[in-house]
Amino acid sequence: MPDLTSERDRRTILLLNGVFNHHLDIQGFLAALLPRLARTSRVVAVSYNPYWSWLYRTANRLGWRAGETPLTFLTHTDLGHLASLSGFQVVRVRPAAYFPFRLLGLGTLLNRALAAVPLVRWAAYSSVITLRPRLGDAAPPSLTVVVPARNERGNIAAAVARMPVPAGCRLEVLFVEGGSSDGTWEEIQRVAAEPASARGFTIRALRQSGRGKNDAVRLGFREATGDLLTILDADLTMPPEMLGRFYDAYRTGLADFINGSRLVYPMEGEAMRPLNRLANIFFAKALSHVLDVRLGDTLCGTKLIARHDYRRITAWRDDFGDFDPFGDFELLFPAAVLGLGTVDLPVAYRARTYGETNISRFRHGWQLLRMTLTGLRRISPGRSP
Repeated sequence: MPDLTSERDRRTILLLNGVFNHHLDIQGFLAALLPRLARTSRVVAVSYNPYWSWLYRTANRLGWRAGETPLTFLTHTDLGHLASLSGFQVVRVRPAAYFPFRLLGLGTLLNRALAAVPLVRWAAYSSVITLRPRLGDAAPPSLTVVVPARNERGNIAAAVARMPVPAGCRLEVLFVEGGSSDGTWEEIQRVAAEPASARGFTIRALRQSGRGKNDAVRLGFREATGDLLTILDADLTMPPEMLGRFYDAYRTGLADFINGSRLVYPMEGEAMRPLNRLANIFFAKALSHVLDVRLGDTLCGTKLIARHDYRRITAWRDDFGDFDPFGDFELLFPAAVLGLGTVDLPVAYRARTYGETNISRFRHGWQLLRMTLTGLRRISPGRSP
């Protein structure tokens, strides 16, 4: 086993094909691997379905299956506990193989189709399971907070005044203004001109040539200099003070993708209309099924990711398609497929104190539904890039 601890941009996957089913100390085996892995390393294991254990044993006895008879069969619950005890996290479980014969392509079609069918999908003979090592960062990484802003003049100064600076962190706040008519750009310039020494972080300002939040976030992430990237909506419905918790969750190794969740605590006033709340719950349930990742909220504007992981996400997006109006799904989808490991961080969702929302519920909702259905067709059966 080579020492992979210095890797970051280069990534190594350790493939275990049936190893768990022939091992009598899986916890010890994983614990021995951990000191030689980097945070970006992944362990991918092919594990046999415990509910088909009798079929594997019968196939061995009848000579239909070559190789030794499997000894250990793990439920997903058992594997989750063993991974946690060994310093790992199960980040994706993808059922695979339902029909063992090709039959002129019919078997291949069934294997792809059944993987997308609720409940039936868990009847697969095996699963492809991705584990990530839970390793934190010894030195504090730098952070860029991208703040998309359109007609948010009244919130700019408050965003800066309430911005937390994590201990030892080099913080950059990057405003991306998008064609405002209320003086937002002038207010950003005024705030940015104030001495950086007084606030403890730098401020940069950009103007987007395109339209929409997704375009603004892409521009901000492309121009960011921090090791970590996050988003703060300029309406301040997600309290800026919470950003320190996103940073800490990443640095301590809890996950490589920190996803905000607004649906845990009571919301303030009219922060989210009832129809919007129902849509958020629907998309959270739908994407949890499509991505094999448990998500409580998919459309919270605040998410945190490493810049080197974002470069991989942009490459994934070029192949998958480019039709996400807000940018949330195009971050969540590849985060799951690439096995980054996602954790929901609950936030208290506040009502706006200035300006109006730029969201069109029905038009944007249709675009998100279309992207969800595309994910069901391409990601659930394991056909994603």
